[in-house]
This record gives sequence, C-alpha cells and structure tokens, in this order.
Amino acid sequence: MADSHRNAFENAQRQFDLAAEKLNLDQSLRRVLRVPQRELSVNFPVKMDNGEIQVFSGYRVQHNVSRGPAKGGIRYHPAVDIDEVRALAMWMTWKCALVNIPYGGAKGGVIVDPTKLSQSELERLTRRFATEISILVGAEKDIPAPDVGTNGQVMAWFMDTISMHRGYTVPAVITGKPVEVGGSLGRVEATGRGVSIVAREAAKHLGLRIEGATVVIQGFGNVGSVTADMMQRMGSKVIAVSDVSGGYYNRNGLNIPEMIAYTKQHRSLEGYQAAGIERVSNQQILELECDILAPCALENQITEENAGRINCKLLVEGANGPTTPEADDILFERGIFVVPDILANAGGVTVSYFEWVQGLQEFFWTEEEINNKLERIMQHSFESVLAQTLKHKVSMRMGGYMVAVARVAEATQIRGIYP
Repeated sequence: MADSHRNAFENAQRQFDLAAEKLNLDQSLRRVLRVPQRELSVNFPVKMDNGEIQVFSGYRVQHNVSRGPAKGGIRYHPAVDIDEVRALAMWMTWKCALVNIPYGGAKGGVIVDPTKLSQSELERLTRRFATEISILVGAEKDIPAPDVGTNGQVMAWFMDTISMHRGYTVPAVITGKPVEVGGSLGRVEATGRGVSIVAREAAKHLGLRIEGATVVIQGFGNVGSVTADMMQRMGSKVIAVSDVSGGYYNRNGLNIPEMIAYTKQHRSLEGYQAAGIERVSNQQILELECDILAPCALENQITEENAGRINCKLLVEGANGPTTPEADDILFERGIFVVPDILANAGGVTVSYFEWVQGLQEFFWTEEEINNKLERIMQHSFESVLAQTLKHKVSMRMGGYMVAVARVAEATQIRGIYP
C-alpha cells in the first residue's frame, strides 16, 4: 500500500521520477536533477524584546541553476523542515522552466511562528537570517521572495540588510518588495491573478461557464484572498473560504471584499460573522460540492484518504504541493481536471522576474503592462501544457512536468558537467 504520509521532498522526487520515465530521460541526468545542488542550514541568535537570546534554525536550498540564477521564496512557519524546503526548491525549478523564465529553483525558510513575534523581533530575525544566508544570495545568483509567513516589509528589511553589507542599494537582490523601494506594480496580486487566469482557461477547455461557477478556496492569505477577489470579479460565486481560524461557507456566496477588509484589520478571519455563514473545518471545506476548488494553503492537503471525497469539476492548485501523488491518481481516475501548482501558481514568480528585470535596469513598467505580460505568459503556458497533456493522454501535472523537466534537462545537458 502506498505511503500517504510520505514527506514533501519524497512527493517531489516521485513526481519527477514519473515524468523522467515518460520522457525516457537519461539515467545520468535523472541522478543530477533528482537532488538539490546546494543546501545551507543555519542556527542563529536573535535578541528578543525582553532581553533574552533565542536561537532559530533556518535553511536555504538551491535545486538547479542550469537555466539561470536560483529563485524562490522565504517561508516563516513552525513546520518548516529541510525536506519541505528541498521540495519547494525543486518545484520552483520546474515552475520557472514551465513558464520559460531564466531561473532555477531555490527556497528558504525559518522555523518560527511569525505571529508570536513583535514587529521589532521579526525585523531582527529577518536581518540576522539575511546575513546568515548572504553567502548564497545575490541579484546574479539567488533572488529570494516572500512566501508563507513573510511579506513585502520582510523583503524590504532583507534587501536593506544586503545593501548595508554591500555599501550600496541592491534592489534586484530580492523581489516582492514594496513599490516604494523598488518593488513591481502588480506583484502582490500576481500569484492569485495567475491562479484565476488558468482557472478561467481550464474552465473554457472543459466547457464550464466561469460566470456563475461555484468556487471554494482553502486558504485566505495573499494567494487565496486575491484568487477569491479575482474569481468574483470574473462573475464566479465564491461560496467558501478558510484560514487558520477555520472555514466559512455560504451556498449563496460570500462577501469577499468585506472579508478581505476584515483580515487586513484583524490579521485573520477569526471572529468574522455575517448572515447565512456556516462554519466548517479546513478539511471539510475541501469536500464541499463546487465547480472549482482552489487549495491555496499548505502542501499535502489532498491525500489518498480524502481524494475520493473531493467534489469539484476543476481543481486549481494555488498552493505548492497540495496534492500527493497517490491522490493525483485517484483524481485522474475520477475525471477531475487538475491544474498543477507548477503552472497554477506561477504568476508570482513570473512577476518576480519582471521585478528583478526592472531592478537591474532601474526602469519600471506600468501595472497595466505588468498584468498584460503576465496574462500572455500564463495563457501561453496553459496552452503548451494542455497540448502535451492531450497529445500523450496524461494528466495536466504530467503534461506540465514533461514540458518543464525536458527544458531543464536540455539546458543541463547543453552546459555539460564541469570540470
């Protein structure tokens, strides 16, 4: 019997193995691409507001840099571990290759609950972590970005720390910064916008009318809340969302702008009330009947245990790794169309690429230009994955992996092995 509790990195390797087999990839290339190229583990002290010194652990992993500098977010979460960071770095490699931007994959993380820290403690932790991993990062070699538990302010502290070390401002060293310090217009909404674009394209392919389609979203952070807002603007009816406080369900539709405003004020949906809302758990929300389900929280949410109870026509992965390989097989057999994470949530890294280019050039585009560029890339990427999927009669995940792995393998082979 398959192990549904396989860790994230084992899931990532399993997904790669399946694609490598389909592509009949050379065994030597498989050995190179199956593991990260570099891993840095750090334990670092931070002075807390009460004067005590706490020691935190963190990681920075670079999976592959054959197609360009490493790119990947920094996650602050109590469940961060090295295997999770390895998996996220590997997924970033495929994601960047799939949307055909010149990056390899990386990821970083600190084992911490950021909600338990004061603003000044969060700043000190960020600056010290930035210093610890500064031996790896740089505009020309590894460009971090925000992820779970981090935001634009954290990125600004990170950029400022590296700039202090260099003696001059280096805006291109990190992306996801506030616009005021070299960030890109449209970056905050980019991942959620990308999720909604591919949801619309997938619905079109399935003959599912996006106007009036019922949508359920697990996770109401940056990705989930923007996805909910964008889907509602497209005419869909968002009937359920969830965050750390649990799920909120109303068959007649939720007031998403009101809920977003509430979270900005209260940091979560805890305590939110409105007429007609039923409370459900984070797991129950995944099993609600709907047209479109978008898991936008953490990995391993849909497993072989609950895949048989998923009740949607279209599943769009806003989170990284929300579906295990075993669950993938079940969903495919049941005819549920899955848009995989390496395609669905690639809007964030795409606009991060735009931000990096703007930072290097010190020349900035308008928000309309950014959104139009993102739209074209997401549409084209969806079409290329769909074409591969239909040609080989495989799942969209396999189609996406075949496109991405082939591009990285080709770049690795062309560059050769040094020395």
